[in-house]
Amino acid sequence: MVQQAAPDLAGRRLVRTASVAIGVLICIVLAFAFIRVVNDWPSILDGSVPDDEFGERYVDHPWRGYLHIAPGVVYLLGAPLQLSRRFRTRHYDVHRRVGRVLLTCALLSGVFALLFGVPFAWGGSGQAAATVVFGTWFIACLVLAFRAIRRDDVPQHRRWMIRAFAVAVGIGTIRIWVGIFEGVEQARSGGTSPAAPDHEMFAVAFWLAFSMHVLVGEWWLRRTPALHG
Repeated sequence: MVQQAAPDLAGRRLVRTASVAIGVLICIVLAFAFIRVVNDWPSILDGSVPDDEFGERYVDHPWRGYLHIAPGVVYLLGAPLQLSRRFRTRHYDVHRRVGRVLLTCALLSGVFALLFGVPFAWGGSGQAAATVVFGTWFIACLVLAFRAIRRDDVPQHRRWMIRAFAVAVGIGTIRIWVGIFEGVEQARSGGTSPAAPDHEMFAVAFWLAFSMHVLVGEWWLRRTPALHG
Protein backbone atom coordinates (compact mmCIF):
# COMPACT_ATOMS: atom_id res chain seq x y z
CA MET A 1 0.00 0.00 0.00
CA VAL A 2 2.83 2.39 0.81
CA GLN A 3 4.52 1.66 -2.51
CA GLN A 4 1.28 2.41 -4.39
CA ALA A 5 0.58 5.60 -2.44
CA ALA A 6 3.96 7.14 -3.19
CA PRO A 7 3.49 7.33 -6.99
CA ASP A 8 -0.07 8.64 -6.47
CA LEU A 9 1.24 11.37 -4.19
CA ALA A 10 4.00 12.24 -6.65
CA GLY A 11 1.44 12.37 -9.45
CA ARG A 12 -0.81 14.73 -7.53
CA ARG A 13 2.14 16.99 -6.77
CA LEU A 14 3.11 17.00 -10.43
CA VAL A 15 -0.42 17.95 -11.45
CA ARG A 16 -0.52 20.77 -8.87
CA THR A 17 2.85 22.08 -10.04
CA ALA A 18 1.74 21.98 -13.66
CA SER A 19 -1.53 23.74 -12.76
CA VAL A 20 0.34 26.57 -11.05
CA ALA A 21 2.75 26.94 -13.97
CA ILE A 22 -0.11 26.99 -16.47
CA GLY A 23 -1.95 29.55 -14.37
CA VAL A 24 1.11 31.82 -14.32
CA LEU A 25 1.59 31.53 -18.08
CA ILE A 26 -2.07 32.30 -18.78
CA CYS A 27 -1.87 35.35 -16.51
CA ILE A 28 1.16 36.55 -18.48
CA VAL A 29 -0.74 36.17 -21.76
CA LEU A 30 -3.76 38.01 -20.33
CA ALA A 31 -1.55 40.83 -19.05
CA PHE A 32 0.06 41.35 -22.46
CA ALA A 33 -3.31 41.10 -24.23
CA PHE A 34 -4.63 43.80 -21.89
CA ILE A 35 -1.59 45.97 -22.64
CA ARG A 36 -2.20 45.56 -26.35
CA VAL A 37 -5.83 46.66 -26.03
CA VAL A 38 -4.95 49.68 -23.87
CA ASN A 39 -2.13 50.75 -26.19
CA ASP A 40 -3.70 49.95 -29.55
CA TRP A 41 -7.38 50.81 -29.45
CA PRO A 42 -7.12 54.58 -28.91
CA SER A 43 -5.01 54.73 -32.09
CA ILE A 44 -7.27 52.28 -33.93
CA LEU A 45 -10.35 54.33 -33.11
CA ASP A 46 -8.95 57.79 -33.92
CA GLY A 47 -6.63 56.73 -36.74
CA SER A 48 -3.47 58.03 -35.11
CA VAL A 49 0.00 56.49 -35.13
CA PRO A 50 0.85 54.83 -31.80
CA ASP A 51 3.96 55.65 -29.81
CA ASP A 52 4.51 51.92 -29.38
CA GLU A 53 6.55 50.83 -32.40
CA PHE A 54 5.90 47.18 -31.58
CA GLY A 55 2.13 47.82 -31.62
CA GLU A 56 2.02 49.59 -35.00
CA ARG A 57 1.34 46.25 -36.68
CA TYR A 58 -1.80 45.76 -34.58
CA VAL A 59 -3.01 49.28 -35.32
CA ASP A 60 -2.34 48.96 -39.05
CA HIS A 61 -3.92 45.48 -39.27
CA PRO A 62 -6.40 45.27 -36.38
CA TRP A 63 -8.66 42.61 -37.87
CA ARG A 64 -5.83 40.15 -38.41
CA GLY A 65 -4.20 40.92 -35.07
CA TYR A 66 -7.29 40.79 -32.91
CA LEU A 67 -8.87 37.81 -34.65
CA HIS A 68 -5.77 36.04 -33.40
CA ILE A 69 -5.74 37.57 -29.90
CA ALA A 70 -9.42 37.58 -28.90
CA PRO A 71 -10.37 33.96 -29.72
CA GLY A 72 -6.99 32.86 -28.41
CA VAL A 73 -7.72 34.41 -25.02
CA VAL A 74 -11.13 32.71 -24.90
CA TYR A 75 -9.50 29.38 -25.71
CA LEU A 76 -6.77 29.75 -23.09
CA LEU A 77 -9.31 30.63 -20.40
CA GLY A 78 -11.56 27.68 -21.16
CA ALA A 79 -9.10 24.94 -22.11
CA PRO A 80 -7.84 24.15 -18.56
CA LEU A 81 -11.40 23.45 -17.45
CA GLN A 82 -12.00 21.26 -20.50
CA LEU A 83 -8.87 19.25 -19.74
CA SER A 84 -9.96 18.64 -16.16
CA ARG A 85 -11.03 15.02 -15.72
CA ARG A 86 -13.28 15.96 -12.81
CA PHE A 87 -15.16 18.58 -14.83
CA ARG A 88 -15.48 16.29 -17.83
CA THR A 89 -16.89 13.37 -15.86
CA ARG A 90 -19.28 15.49 -13.78
CA HIS A 91 -20.51 17.79 -16.54
CA TYR A 92 -20.05 15.86 -19.74
CA ASP A 93 -22.80 17.62 -21.73
CA VAL A 94 -21.40 21.03 -20.79
CA HIS A 95 -17.92 19.77 -21.64
CA ARG A 96 -19.08 18.85 -25.14
CA ARG A 97 -20.87 22.15 -25.79
CA VAL A 98 -18.05 24.29 -24.46
CA GLY A 99 -15.57 22.14 -26.36
CA ARG A 100 -17.16 23.03 -29.70
CA VAL A 101 -16.88 26.74 -28.91
CA LEU A 102 -13.28 26.48 -27.72
CA LEU A 103 -12.21 24.35 -30.68
CA THR A 104 -13.65 26.97 -33.04
CA CYS A 105 -11.87 29.75 -31.13
CA ALA A 106 -8.59 27.85 -31.17
CA LEU A 107 -8.77 27.17 -34.90
CA LEU A 108 -9.65 30.80 -35.62
CA SER A 109 -6.78 32.02 -33.45
CA GLY A 110 -4.37 29.57 -35.06
CA VAL A 111 -5.31 30.53 -38.62
CA PHE A 112 -4.94 34.24 -37.87
CA ALA A 113 -1.66 33.59 -36.09
CA LEU A 114 -0.40 32.56 -39.51
CA LEU A 115 -2.17 35.35 -41.42
CA PHE A 116 -0.85 38.00 -39.04
CA GLY A 117 2.33 36.51 -37.62
CA VAL A 118 3.97 35.52 -40.91
CA PRO A 119 3.68 38.69 -43.04
CA PHE A 120 4.04 41.07 -40.08
CA ALA A 121 6.55 39.18 -37.96
CA TRP A 122 8.42 41.50 -35.60
CA GLY A 123 11.27 39.01 -35.46
CA GLY A 124 11.65 38.84 -39.23
CA SER A 125 12.11 35.59 -41.11
CA GLY A 126 13.16 33.71 -37.97
CA GLN A 127 9.90 34.44 -36.18
CA ALA A 128 7.89 33.91 -39.37
CA ALA A 129 9.41 30.44 -39.77
CA ALA A 130 8.63 29.56 -36.15
CA THR A 131 5.08 30.79 -36.62
CA VAL A 132 4.63 28.55 -39.66
CA VAL A 133 6.11 25.48 -37.95
CA PHE A 134 4.35 25.72 -34.61
CA GLY A 135 1.18 27.36 -35.91
CA THR A 136 0.74 24.51 -38.35
CA TRP A 137 1.44 21.98 -35.59
CA PHE A 138 -1.16 23.67 -33.36
CA ILE A 139 -3.83 23.56 -36.06
CA ALA A 140 -2.94 19.95 -36.95
CA CYS A 141 -3.33 18.90 -33.30
CA LEU A 142 -6.78 20.50 -33.18
CA VAL A 143 -7.89 18.82 -36.40
CA LEU A 144 -6.62 15.42 -35.25
CA ALA A 145 -8.34 15.94 -31.87
CA PHE A 146 -11.61 16.64 -33.68
CA ARG A 147 -11.21 13.56 -35.88
CA ALA A 148 -10.53 11.41 -32.83
CA ILE A 149 -13.63 12.55 -30.96
CA ARG A 150 -15.75 12.00 -34.06
CA ARG A 151 -14.60 8.37 -33.88
CA ASP A 152 -15.40 8.34 -30.13
CA ASP A 153 -11.70 7.83 -29.42
CA VAL A 154 -11.63 9.88 -26.22
CA PRO A 155 -8.04 9.03 -25.15
CA GLN A 156 -6.58 10.11 -28.50
CA HIS A 157 -8.80 13.20 -28.53
CA ARG A 158 -7.49 14.19 -25.13
CA ARG A 159 -3.88 13.57 -26.08
CA TRP A 160 -4.11 15.78 -29.17
CA MET A 161 -5.87 18.53 -27.21
CA ILE A 162 -3.08 18.46 -24.62
CA ARG A 163 -0.51 18.83 -27.40
CA ALA A 164 -2.41 21.82 -28.80
CA PHE A 165 -2.74 23.43 -25.38
CA ALA A 166 0.96 22.94 -24.66
CA VAL A 167 1.75 25.03 -27.74
CA ALA A 168 -0.85 27.68 -26.91
CA VAL A 169 0.48 28.44 -23.43
CA GLY A 170 3.93 28.78 -24.97
CA ILE A 171 2.91 32.37 -25.75
CA GLY A 172 3.48 33.15 -22.07
CA THR A 173 6.91 31.53 -22.12
CA ILE A 174 7.89 33.67 -25.11
CA ARG A 175 7.36 36.72 -22.93
CA ILE A 176 9.46 35.21 -20.17
CA TRP A 177 12.34 34.59 -22.58
CA VAL A 178 12.02 38.11 -23.99
CA GLY A 179 12.17 39.48 -20.45
CA ILE A 180 15.26 37.40 -19.68
CA PHE A 181 17.02 38.56 -22.86
CA GLU A 182 16.14 42.19 -22.19
CA GLY A 183 17.36 41.92 -18.61
CA VAL A 184 20.68 40.43 -19.73
CA GLU A 185 21.12 43.09 -22.40
CA GLN A 186 20.26 45.85 -19.97
CA ALA A 187 22.76 44.51 -17.44
CA ARG A 188 25.47 44.37 -20.09
CA SER A 189 24.85 47.86 -21.43
CA GLY A 190 23.97 49.52 -18.15
CA GLY A 191 21.19 51.36 -19.94
CA THR A 192 17.43 51.37 -19.78
CA SER A 193 15.10 48.82 -21.34
CA PRO A 194 14.35 49.41 -25.02
CA ALA A 195 10.89 50.63 -26.02
CA ALA A 196 10.30 47.48 -28.07
CA PRO A 197 11.81 43.98 -28.07
CA ASP A 198 14.89 43.40 -30.20
CA HIS A 199 13.94 41.76 -33.51
CA GLU A 200 16.43 38.88 -33.45
CA MET A 201 15.87 38.30 -29.75
CA PHE A 202 12.13 38.02 -30.37
CA ALA A 203 12.67 35.35 -33.03
CA VAL A 204 14.95 33.33 -30.74
CA ALA A 205 12.35 33.56 -27.95
CA PHE A 206 9.73 32.11 -30.31
CA TRP A 207 11.86 29.09 -31.21
CA LEU A 208 12.96 28.45 -27.62
CA ALA A 209 9.51 28.75 -26.06
CA PHE A 210 7.53 26.72 -28.58
CA SER A 211 10.18 24.00 -28.86
CA MET A 212 10.21 23.68 -25.07
CA HIS A 213 6.42 23.41 -24.93
CA VAL A 214 6.16 20.78 -27.65
CA LEU A 215 8.77 18.67 -25.83
CA VAL A 216 7.18 19.22 -22.42
CA GLY A 217 3.79 18.26 -23.86
CA GLU A 218 5.18 14.95 -25.08
CA TRP A 219 6.99 14.39 -21.78
CA TRP A 220 3.75 15.02 -19.90
CA LEU A 221 1.81 12.50 -21.98
CA ARG A 222 4.44 9.84 -21.29
CA ARG A 223 4.93 10.78 -17.65
CA THR A 224 1.21 10.66 -16.80
CA PRO A 225 -0.32 7.98 -19.07
CA ALA A 226 -2.99 7.06 -16.50
CA LEU A 227 -4.51 10.53 -16.83
CA HIS A 228 -5.13 10.17 -20.55
CA GLY A 229 -6.52 6.72 -20.90
